[in-house]
Amino acid sequence: MPPLKLLEVCAFNIQSCFVAEKAGAGRIELCVDPLQGGTTPSYGLIQYVLEKISIPAYPMIRPRGGNFLYDADELAIMKKDILTCRAMGCPGIATGIQLPNGRIDIENLKQIVAWAHPMTVTCHKAFDSTPDAFEALEDVIAAGCSRILTSGLHKTAIEGAEVLKKLVAQAGDRIIIMPGGGVRSSNISQLVNETGAQEYHSSGLVARATDFVANEGEVKLMVDAIKN
Repeated sequence: MPPLKLLEVCAFNIQSCFVAEKAGAGRIELCVDPLQGGTTPSYGLIQYVLEKISIPAYPMIRPRGGNFLYDADELAIMKKDILTCRAMGCPGIATGIQLPNGRIDIENLKQIVAWAHPMTVTCHKAFDSTPDAFEALEDVIAAGCSRILTSGLHKTAIEGAEVLKKLVAQAGDRIIIMPGGGVRSSNISQLVNETGAQEYHSSGLVARATDFVANEGEVKLMVDAIKN
């Protein structure tokens, strides 16, 4: 049997976590600060989600907004966050790190994967800031990550669908390619058909929700779409 398709919901608050679970999502990417594209959530939020939510939750490890170039102090902070997530029992994390030339920082990403073990590591959309998607794919695989969240180096996954399809083919069974970026109920079926990916990522937000809480109906529509 082919693997079951899965929707990951990017949750910026506990309310979105409850929505994701109720609507049938398979996983949560847990973060805060949506206006910065997501940063590391508080330990209190992580612990509460682990206590109250039954589906896996992957905290984002990102100490600040902006670029993905981190100095030694920021890496030390990230290490503390990663080790804390591991001690708390998180099943995985989402993170990413680049070199000044835009390429994936393989050595530091390898170190992050080692700190995280046995948690699995998703390389988040730092991937989309790299100059070459197919080179970056091999770099992330070499670093030991389990998954890449990407819009195919485009603003949205729909715009990057052709690249995403090629990434899925190149990745094979070595790593999961998870399209994200503007994924909604109105286009997720198209993405399934055009990319062949097994996992998809969306905030589940509708109509520019100012509270940044996922919409249950929207999430359920996406879950249903990828199962059909």
